Amino acid sequence: MISTWIWNRLPGNGWVKSVIVVVAIAALVAVLFEVVFPWAAPQLPFQDQTVE
Repeated sequence: MISTWIWNRLPGNGWVKSVIVVVAIAALVAVLFEVVFPWAAPQLPFQDQTVE
């Protein structure tokens, strides 16, 4: 439902909409890798090793 709502509101034909979606997903991934993951990494217990 939400993807249909977004798709219908994007400008252009199918090719233009596809390019906009790909660019938006790439921007989201870039923001995740540059901002969100570095912020969350120290708070996650992946570095705690319990095996001795």
